[in-house]
Amino acid sequence: MVGTGEREHVGPDRIRHVRIIVHIGPDAAATDRLQQVLQARHEDLRANGVLHAQAPGARNHTRLFMAVSDPGAVDALRFNRGYMLPGKQAELRDDLRQRLMQEVEIASPDLLILSAHQLGSGLSSRSEFKALRDLLSPISQDITLVAHLDDPARMLVRRYGAQLLEGRNRSLALELGVARAQDWWQSALRTRPAIDPQAGQFAEAQGAVFWLDFARMQHEWETVFGKGAMRLRSLDLTRLYGPDAAQEMCEAFGISGAVGPATPERPPAPMSAAWMTRCRLMNDALLRLLAQRGTFLPRPLWRKLLGEIKVHGRGIAPGSLGAISERFADDITALCAQHPGLNPAAMAPDAPLPSWTETDPTLGFRATQYLLAFRKRIEKASAEESLLRAPELAQLRAAQTPRPQQARPIRAKPPEAPPVPALGPDAERHMPASARQAYARLARSPYAPHDRLGQIDEEQRLPPYDAAPRAALPEGSSGTVIIACMKNEAPYIAEWVAHHRALGVDGFLVYTNDCDDGTAEILDRLQQMGVVEHRRNDDWQGKSPQQWALDRALTDPLVQQAAWIIHIDVDEFINVRCGNGTLGDLLARVPDATNIAMTWRLFGNDGVRRLEDRLVIDQFEACAPKFCPKPHTAWGFKSMIRNIGAYGKLSCHRPNKLAEGAETRVRWVNGSGEDMTAEALRNGWRSSKKTIGYDLVQLNHYPLRSAESFLVKRQRGRALHVDRTIGLNYWIRMDWSGARDITIKRNLPRVRAEYERLLADPELGRLHVAGFDWHRAKAAELRTIPEFAELFEQAQSLNLTATERAAYSLALDMES
Repeated sequence: MVGTGEREHVGPDRIRHVRIIVHIGPDAAATDRLQQVLQARHEDLRANGVLHAQAPGARNHTRLFMAVSDPGAVDALRFNRGYMLPGKQAELRDDLRQRLMQEVEIASPDLLILSAHQLGSGLSSRSEFKALRDLLSPISQDITLVAHLDDPARMLVRRYGAQLLEGRNRSLALELGVARAQDWWQSALRTRPAIDPQAGQFAEAQGAVFWLDFARMQHEWETVFGKGAMRLRSLDLTRLYGPDAAQEMCEAFGISGAVGPATPERPPAPMSAAWMTRCRLMNDALLRLLAQRGTFLPRPLWRKLLGEIKVHGRGIAPGSLGAISERFADDITALCAQHPGLNPAAMAPDAPLPSWTETDPTLGFRATQYLLAFRKRIEKASAEESLLRAPELAQLRAAQTPRPQQARPIRAKPPEAPPVPALGPDAERHMPASARQAYARLARSPYAPHDRLGQIDEEQRLPPYDAAPRAALPEGSSGTVIIACMKNEAPYIAEWVAHHRALGVDGFLVYTNDCDDGTAEILDRLQQMGVVEHRRNDDWQGKSPQQWALDRALTDPLVQQAAWIIHIDVDEFINVRCGNGTLGDLLARVPDATNIAMTWRLFGNDGVRRLEDRLVIDQFEACAPKFCPKPHTAWGFKSMIRNIGAYGKLSCHRPNKLAEGAETRVRWVNGSGEDMTAEALRNGWRSSKKTIGYDLVQLNHYPLRSAESFLVKRQRGRALHVDRTIGLNYWIRMDWSGARDITIKRNLPRVRAEYERLLADPELGRLHVAGFDWHRAKAAELRTIPEFAELFEQAQSLNLTATERAAYSLALDMES
């Protein structure tokens, strides 16, 4: 039974012959783009018998890398994700092996693709290569390795920038010195420092880039996987980020059959040389601080601090590293002759320039001054991180056997960690090992969920809001407009429209595709009544119908004439919690805001089994605690956007593509009206501990509704056979019940008045009833199918605390 933590054994005899392609990078930008295309063309690939596995990770297969690195070679990924100790890593490896074999058995592909740039940039020993081979060999012995390569100097510039963001404090003089050594591979590996996680020292971040010796890299991998197992291809970022990316993917991985073109993207901008110098100097100061012991610096904060010292300018010219290109010129000529995928012209180095010298950091930059300014934030984060990391570090210290080249023992006495609360009976029965590990870390950390946040008592019953007459719109304005995308949502449309009209929304632009429950007909009728604008989206193209619709919406007159634009779904309800509960009251509290981040409050099933014709906002009160930074989905936000032309693209959660020069015109605020512009100006779609706020507005998100509604939602858009693991996993992530919130019920009188007014229309009333009947019939049909019946009962019987659910969700997120 799925969810019990026990899995049926899958043997290699139950998997037909499958070829395996392991893409080892080693360039992060190229690998990320290929993974993006693999994900976007997922359906095309499946139709051609190709599986881009999900068990090792949704896109970048970091779980595969973490599972096979040498137990003592703790890197930043293993440290941050809880697999630092050999025992935890072994549990990860065993769990990954079983899940990967199950995924292959279910999909029965001809070709399995695995991809992680860390495989090429992080694995360096034959024991690690053997561990990877041994993990995959039960699935297939037919394993091909693919690497994308460029001129070594160009690759070094990009890798050096990535290392700086991971904490490197040594300059490129390190590689220029190694270039004079006879054996680059071993000499580069000898520059790696002893691993010391608390002191921020990780070998792969600090050492010279060993894998620039491409010929040696091929030799080491093929010694384990067999001669001829590695295919090398030229790396062309311009091609990869253009429309030919899908063609490159097919050629690199030997994919035949029809695969749609890739959507062009802008390649990542190179780091400026001055910023690189600043990062190196800042890293040196931070590492000296950590070396004193007693300070923990979380990686997210470390990277954020480096981002705050960013300056623009020209990047490092690869031609100034001509000594690196020259060092490997003969090897590359020989490799180009051996590998048809290597283009000698593409591998040619840049024109030689004067030898590299480190760029001035500009503006009199002094790392120690910034360190002093950052100190309070570091101390606060350190106090929180120490509770999370100290127990594991103590175990690592106890397990260490001193060796000449090993990290010095961790001498700081770790603070006593609070005891971990015992798991509840359902968690004991159902949570797999990875979720139990996440629970042990989360329960005693500052990230454990709780409801001690904000100024509002969500369970207090307050008087209903007063009726709010609709205001007349100025000439030529469509006011506040909601854009939504729907598929088979017939029972919920009337309430959702009524609720938001009661709050002061003026217009609705709704896109639908492939509906068969009456959704399109309901929206057509609402359009005839002058309430919504309905657009058919059945001809969508690209990655998703939603993004296709959002791109079209920006050219729609209703949106172009809007004062404010909101994109939310039909299971999301804006909950204004100030004044008289209208959008006008909210905007009066934040008159200078151009963007408002409305953070999700996830509402669970609340024990409601049957689909009933009752208002959603009246049925469901159980929800996630207000303080719920983990998992990442709990604090996702949607945006209210003042239509001032500051952004050129509308995405699911927020606007993107900030217009040039618009920085000074944009002000983001959170749900408590507090400024968060620095955090949200260009990207980001979730709140953090720094930006969370619910006091003025939150977005009530009802992803499950009743258990019967959930069945229909999970079946929607699928064949009748449902993947039970996916269904239950979604329930685990969304069935929150650690708190109760009834604040939205203050809207009920005016919502009901508008709801009844809409349904008084005979045709709309008939369509609404027919939509409910369709969903009830579909739920009844699904409950006769064993897979859905089992899912229905499993979901209803799984009771978890908020911390257990957060930990389980974290484990699921890492797997998928």
